[in-house]
Amino acid sequence: MTLIRQDDVIASVADALQFISYYHPIDFIQAVHRAWQREESQAARDAMAQILINSRMCAEGHRPICQDTGIVTVFVNVGMNVRWEGNMGLEDMINEGVRRAYLHPDNVLRASILSDPAGARKNTKDNTPAVIHTRLVPGDTVEFQVAAKGGGSENKSKLVMLNPSDSIVDWVVKTVPTMGAGWCPPGMLGIGIGGTAEKAAVLAKESLMDPIDIDELRARGPNNRIEELRLELMEKVNALGIGAQGLGGLTTVLDVKIKDYPTHAASLPVAMIPNCAATRHAHFVLDGSGPAEQHAPNLSDYPQIAWDVGPTARRVNLDTVTREEIATWKPGDTLLLSGKMLTGRDAAHKRMIELYKSGKGLPEGVDLKGKFIYYVGPVDPVRDEVVGPAGPTTATRMDKFTEDLLAYSGLIGMIGKSERGPAGIEAIKKHKAVYLMAVGGAAYLVSKAIKKSRVIAFADLGMEAIHEFEVQDMPVSVAVDVNGTSVHNTGPIEWKARIEQHALTVKASK
Repeated sequence: MTLIRQDDVIASVADALQFISYYHPIDFIQAVHRAWQREESQAARDAMAQILINSRMCAEGHRPICQDTGIVTVFVNVGMNVRWEGNMGLEDMINEGVRRAYLHPDNVLRASILSDPAGARKNTKDNTPAVIHTRLVPGDTVEFQVAAKGGGSENKSKLVMLNPSDSIVDWVVKTVPTMGAGWCPPGMLGIGIGGTAEKAAVLAKESLMDPIDIDELRARGPNNRIEELRLELMEKVNALGIGAQGLGGLTTVLDVKIKDYPTHAASLPVAMIPNCAATRHAHFVLDGSGPAEQHAPNLSDYPQIAWDVGPTARRVNLDTVTREEIATWKPGDTLLLSGKMLTGRDAAHKRMIELYKSGKGLPEGVDLKGKFIYYVGPVDPVRDEVVGPAGPTTATRMDKFTEDLLAYSGLIGMIGKSERGPAGIEAIKKHKAVYLMAVGGAAYLVSKAIKKSRVIAFADLGMEAIHEFEVQDMPVSVAVDVNGTSVHNTGPIEWKARIEQHALTVKASK
């Protein structure tokens, strides 16, 4: 009978979470590289290049791939023959491992978990508790699958109760475009089929723990209906033309994973959960011999990618930029930003609007007139860093505040990731502002452009406080211009048409 020690569980969970914060699974990196090699859309190709460069930088610097270091999800298979040494329950052991990982002084990870989610929404400060799924299974080991799931991709999860005669493929193909690009494609789709509503969701999440193997499946051919579904969905989702970061292109998903479970004769539950460009998971087994060790990938297995913004990139001085200047920017233009910008996310936006409407105005020292605001919640700095990884958060969450903020403040530009919704675009067009996009999944790369950082308001909000950043040559692209034209609308339409035309050409040539 195996003896599993409490300290080994804690140490192994902590080590795994630190490990996945800066190492992508190598199968994911290689899949993105293959997609980059065959991509024909220059915008999507540039986005994937930044993701790959960022990944290598994080592997070398041991800093987070993304500023959103995730909510921890753990699947545990506990062998029925094991004994335990310690005075904590299994969930407490796992949460202590989470706590140690996220507070590690050499690589502090962002604490994103809030207690009292429908009320005060107070940060727990150490990213606990994790979401834990436990099974008792035959055997004398304990197997762990550990993931850190970003909020942007988790928020795009979908659940439907289909009729048994309905098409799963039709529902997925119809639903994926409604998810927008806030889940930071290219990534994976996890799909759970059957059981009950909650079982389907757990199956979808668990499927994302599996390695990317769609190319191998395509080469050997499917052996069952689930494998047929994976191949069909892979082809049809990519044919939508959504592309990397929603900019339009050939690759939206790198793999489609499916798990199923028997269900009621009257039911067909289907859940779909995407994994983003910061896919992070690790697997380990405790057998009583001590804590598990993660083994670093060989950096020679990482692709060597060079990315240049190109000769057409415009340099923009944020300290002197005018409305007349931003009116000349076109959707898809690449910009290099230098100067001062402010930051703000959901909580800061809500508080600013409340202050404006109360007549109090913003705190002393906070002036948005003629300025740009960056939607970011950075990781705390370590060692000599100015700021930790500081990639963009999903812009659509700020749409509900955009009209009021532009009207009250005189703000002229916003920076985030993914598309803007109709309300956000209408406000941008009305006030002749612009929306710029930084690449989601390239947080460490972006942080290197930030030369100074200081909190200037709402310090109690933690990572959601308003910072002032001083940046140098921060790369962004124009996503919505002053006329309300959005690349996230035009790009996928263009590439879906191109893919359809190519398919027709191939079919006609046969």
